[in-house]
Amino acid sequence: MKPTEGLPYHEWFIETEQALSNDFALGLDEELRKRNSYYKDLIDGKVLQPLKIHQLKRGSFNLYMDSIGKLGGQNKLPRLANDRKIADYFEAV
Repeated sequence: MKPTEGLPYHEWFIETEQALSNDFALGLDEELRKRNSYYKDLIDGKVLQPLKIHQLKRGSFNLYMDSIGKLGGQNKLPRLANDRKIADYFEAV
C-alpha cells in the first residue's frame, strides 16, 4: 500500500480464529526477508516498511466472494492484488 505519509508497505489480510500476536507479524516479516532477498533489500534500504497484517474473522473471505456474486463454483479469491478493492471492502466491514 502507498500511504499518504511514510513509506509504502505490503498489507496482508489473514482469516483465523486464533489471535495473531505481534510476534507472528515479526516472524512472518523475518521469514519473507530470508526467502526473498529483494524484499530484504527494500526493507533494509528503507524503501518499504515491514508488512502490516490485518486479522479477519472466520468466514470473511466467503462473505466477500458472496458480496460480489462469486461464491462457490469455480470462483477463487485473488491471493494478490495491485489495487485496494478487496482491502477497502475488509476495512469497511
